[in-house]
Amino acid sequence: GVKCDAVPGRSNLTSISVQREGVYYGQCSEIHGTNHAFTPIVVEAVTLKDYADWVSNQLILQTN
Repeated sequence: GVKCDAVPGRSNLTSISVQREGVYYGQCSEIHGTNHAFTPIVVEAVTLKDYADWVSNQLILQTN
């Protein structure tokens, strides 16, 4: 699994490597307040081409 702590006021980055496309689900593992156990994590793994297409579409949407 992946664990990455957040620090207020600081950017944080982590990476993962997946072997196939798909939607992957996780769950928060920290106690950070009410309902912390219900903090879902969803990662959609796509091909590099699909990601590049998505980025291009987002840039087009921002300019319109």
